[in-house]
Amino acid sequence: MAPSTLIPRTPQLQFRSIGCGALPVSARVSRLRGRSGIDEYHMTLCPTQYADIETQLDAMARAYDRALELLGLDPQTAVLRRFFCTDLSNQAAALERRAFANPRNDVQPCAVSWVEQPPMPPARAALWAYHVNDPGAELDKSRKAASLTLRRGDLSHHWTTMLTHTAADTAYAQTRGVLEKYEAVLQDRHLCLADHVLRTWFFVRDIDTDYSGLVAARGEFFAQHGLTPDTHFIASTGIEGASADPTAKIAMDAYAVSGVRPGQIEYLKAPDHLGPTHTYGVTFERGTSVAYRDRKHVIISGTASIGPEGRVLYPKDFSRQLDRTVENIEALLAQAGAGLEDLCIIIAYVRDPNDRTSAWRQLLGYFGDAPLEVVAAPVCRPGWLIEIEGQAIVPDHNPGLPPF
Repeated sequence: MAPSTLIPRTPQLQFRSIGCGALPVSARVSRLRGRSGIDEYHMTLCPTQYADIETQLDAMARAYDRALELLGLDPQTAVLRRFFCTDLSNQAAALERRAFANPRNDVQPCAVSWVEQPPMPPARAALWAYHVNDPGAELDKSRKAASLTLRRGDLSHHWTTMLTHTAADTAYAQTRGVLEKYEAVLQDRHLCLADHVLRTWFFVRDIDTDYSGLVAARGEFFAQHGLTPDTHFIASTGIEGASADPTAKIAMDAYAVSGVRPGQIEYLKAPDHLGPTHTYGVTFERGTSVAYRDRKHVIISGTASIGPEGRVLYPKDFSRQLDRTVENIEALLAQAGAGLEDLCIIIAYVRDPNDRTSAWRQLLGYFGDAPLEVVAAPVCRPGWLIEIEGQAIVPDHNPGLPPF
């Protein structure tokens, strides 16, 4: 497949399918170039031919290198890579042997996350990669333990990945342990949960059994750190997903920013479509918008087919649930002055693995060439057949704010 031209969705946001030559891998890319000249790229890669994990990872690594070359990107611009895998316990060694998937690669520091959430067949692993390109300077990145820090002027961005706490036996105690570990990471960087953390992902090995323990521990921990219905929570996805360690019931990834001002952050609500999460006992924001000098990031939490009262809408009807989920996301984006066309990365989670193909086809009608992953990962209520998360980038003009 020959590479397509960049397709504008907004004046600055562009989408592209990358031609991988003879490599059996599909690649999709979004690019936002703001007034400052700083580019942000989101990329998804997915093998398209049955093979063992070693063969697929080799093909994906070559396709990734080809995509970076075609885009004119230095590998050092990588900030985050998440690998969605079919059998992580047996695939971890293969991931670790490859530089682009190794979380301890000191030559090219990058936040790397592995999660067992099977992508669409025939892929045994798929990739979401996020890159930041500053044509005027090399990125100032450093990694410490499980965290990557990107320093840009007055701001520092921090990605922390694959946190687990296996010294405890229950989901409740493991969640407490994970959050305590993360609080120590934040304190080491002079950050705090309430002021600086913008996004979390909680991966639960058995969502139907252990989600309640996660919810209870998170709610208590948040309250102890000033996160309540009267203040705010954090944008999040809580979804089934396993780590490489079979004893880990809970794993977490997170994103925080230091130097961001309170006035830059807006917590998104769409009460005509979705009620507040705390009304049915959970503690996360539906979405969060962060304004910078020349752009706005709009983070959309894991969103499902839910109504204002917290009920599951369209039980057992996968297609209508997907449509309602997209409608809810559109309502959240609208509060931030964004639309579906501004989404630069979309990840869809389906309860039944057999729904991955139909989800993909239906989502193409909404999002076209935008980077998209569809993985098997049950949602926190059995009645929800699909959940979707994403991020939008909107060009903006705020001369008094720090640049991204």
